[in-house]
Amino acid sequence: MSSVLFFDPNCQTPYSRQTLEEAALGGTEASVARIAETLDAEVMQHNRQVAEGRYRPAGEARGVEHLVILRDPRTVRNICERFPGARAYLWVHDLLRPGSKRGRRLAAAAAALAALDVTVVCVSDFQRRQVEAVLSGAGVATRVRAVTIYNPVDDALTPNGAAVDAAKLVFFSSPNKGLALTLDAFQAARRAMPDLRLRVGSPGYKSLRRAGMQRVDGKTDGVEWLGSLPHARILAEVRTALCVFYPNFALPETFGLALAEAKAVGTPVLTHDCGAAAEVLADPRQILPITRSVRLYEQAAQLLPSGARPLIAPWAARLGLFEPYVERVRAWRNGERPATGPDARFRLTAVAQRWRALFAGALE
Repeated sequence: MSSVLFFDPNCQTPYSRQTLEEAALGGTEASVARIAETLDAEVMQHNRQVAEGRYRPAGEARGVEHLVILRDPRTVRNICERFPGARAYLWVHDLLRPGSKRGRRLAAAAAALAALDVTVVCVSDFQRRQVEAVLSGAGVATRVRAVTIYNPVDDALTPNGAAVDAAKLVFFSSPNKGLALTLDAFQAARRAMPDLRLRVGSPGYKSLRRAGMQRVDGKTDGVEWLGSLPHARILAEVRTALCVFYPNFALPETFGLALAEAKAVGTPVLTHDCGAAAEVLADPRQILPITRSVRLYEQAAQLLPSGARPLIAPWAARLGLFEPYVERVRAWRNGERPATGPDARFRLTAVAQRWRALFAGALE
């Protein structure tokens, strides 16, 4: 048994390194697999029935010195009781705004975190500020430590010289992260530049149809629906795109692995100053402000049936609502596309070293 154990109490399906290589996998699960492999750690999953190397069904184990519990603060006390003597960490990946449902869960567990001396590991400084605000409100800010360790990007991800298709935009995120607005903005851009195409896929953990995307029917002009793709296929698509087209502020990224990986392979991202996006991209050329008009439009569109969006979006376009996206895409096609590349903060070797420093008590 490894001295480091990652325990996932709420993954939807079991996963492993093989899943990452052969199928679609969300950012949290991909990060767990990469870090566990690098640290030679074990991973227990609540719904796994058969062991697959280091990936094991939930059970008892001896020799665990460092216990990293994924995402859910409500499970910390019970899981810690199964591994007495282990130093405990809660690795959070979700939005934890004070007063939100997940923020209230963290606040409710705050006393237990303090009593068990649990360190909260956050995936960005943006998220850590949320966590610290919740812990402060719960009165345990001085007794529960929060640290930032970014999610990892494989060291091998670098630009490879692939030819860029200036007419191709891509979206490869969960559909509830702004896909509806992305489609509206893309249609406005396509009216200005009729050769544009948008290739849409998802990491597989949220169905496009279940997310209310009724336009998944192949009839949206210029949009190609790719479904859930293996990681390598997604990266191949991203490498040859003009950009990752991602006008998201519906669900702020706590890190945004898709953004960091696009950056690593040399493809810029067009997104909003929301969540950790600016922190990860570190390039104002790839960031658009969230204007009052676009926020009001999105709020109004959410109140309408999903089928109504294609009817109201052209009117919003005539009022210039989507012009910032159109102008930026046009400029990038005309030679102003930002150059980007791997970020040392997110390299797997650097991130793994921060985990080792945390376990050694040396992480500042």
